[in-house]
Amino acid sequence: MRDEPTSKFIKVRCPKCKNEQIIFGKSASVVSCLVCAKVLAEPTGGKTRIRARVLEVLE
Repeated sequence: MRDEPTSKFIKVRCPKCKNEQIIFGKSASVVSCLVCAKVLAEPTGGKTRIRARVLEVLE
């Protein structure tokens, strides 16, 4: 029996330029928008603090 992973990928939309991007739910570094460089997510030591609109959690 295998345990399911607790980490997920998350599709977010940048609040500044509306770019959609997929980020890791437990990132270890700051994630910036690839278009306008606005910070979308910050590490907290566990789950990522997301500073963008979550569109979808990918399985």
